[in-house]
Amino acid sequence: MTAARSKVTARKMMAPEPYGDRLAALRVSLREGDVDAALISSPHDQFYLTGFTGEDGAVLVTGRAVWLLTDGRFAEQAERDAPWAKAFIRKTGLAQAAGDLAGKLHVAKLLVQPETVTLEMAAALKKALSKATTVVQTGGVIGKMRVTKDATEIEKITAAIRVGEEAFEVLRRKVKPGMTEAEVAALVEYEMRKRGASGPCFPTIAAVDANAALPHYSPAEKVVPENGLLLVDWGARLGGYCGDLTRVLLIGKIRPRIRQMYQAVLDAQLTAIAAIRPNIPCREVDQAARRVLDKAGLGKYFVHSLGHGLGLEVHEGPRLSRLSQEILVPGMVVTVEPGVYLPGIGGIRIEDDVVVTETGCKVLSRLDKQLAWAMVG
Repeated sequence: MTAARSKVTARKMMAPEPYGDRLAALRVSLREGDVDAALISSPHDQFYLTGFTGEDGAVLVTGRAVWLLTDGRFAEQAERDAPWAKAFIRKTGLAQAAGDLAGKLHVAKLLVQPETVTLEMAAALKKALSKATTVVQTGGVIGKMRVTKDATEIEKITAAIRVGEEAFEVLRRKVKPGMTEAEVAALVEYEMRKRGASGPCFPTIAAVDANAALPHYSPAEKVVPENGLLLVDWGARLGGYCGDLTRVLLIGKIRPRIRQMYQAVLDAQLTAIAAIRPNIPCREVDQAARRVLDKAGLGKYFVHSLGHGLGLEVHEGPRLSRLSQEILVPGMVVTVEPGVYLPGIGGIRIEDDVVVTETGCKVLSRLDKQLAWAMVG
């Protein structure tokens, strides 16, 4: 490496919390695997370990230091976000810079993230690294750490949920027949941004009547009816963390079949939440909801898993699925979202965000969901 290629800035500050604890846990994993350094290329994992929010970067973690690799566009941002890290402002491609730095640090065994390293980057990294450096690919190292949330993370997730809830309350007051699905989604996203969200953490779903039978429907120009249902699945991103909620509004006169579906889904969700506690297999929580829907004659219309982990990404571990082998532990934040989807008729899904506690669980979201509240107009 030459000065013309890259600029290295050394710092001696200690990593502040919560980053210090997270880096310490990563280093334990590295020592156990006899690994000298880890190259973190996932943007979410970089943020988790350092707080860096730049669009271009990678983090190299060794036993004694943390190096933040980025280019000149984000040099000031690196200084602002992680002043305690050692900045490596690259003049070459990211793979070349990582190879140069690993060589400078005499890294003999380098861990990379196969889930975010493309084939092109892998080839460039192999070319840049010294022949004395061995690359090992172990997926999910940081992901396993992120499965359980600390108190700060839970506060941030809760704050994101609150922004989403406030936005939806505005929609509930303003929704009226004739609004398009696209207008509904736009209103929710505007109200979230108005309250400080950086944006939605996934494209907002707004689905009317039969469109609500499509779990991942994209809003279009169908209008809210005089009598019918509107399903909205939305979530705010605030401070890097996500909320994820689903509610159904029942507009005007509602058919008895839809009312029965709504109550069955609500009963299934409440039953599943009551089953959440430490040391319970995730699949048992999923099964608790399915038993309620089976009894109501709707089980075959529940076509997805009960829920998923939530944090920096809207879909993280663990999975509340009938196939899951994971066990619930305190600190996990999960969605609980049973749904029933009848083709040509409509769909009902009710979703809340729940944290596993030492003795049971706590529902982080507090938006109403009772049938009387859901009925508007």
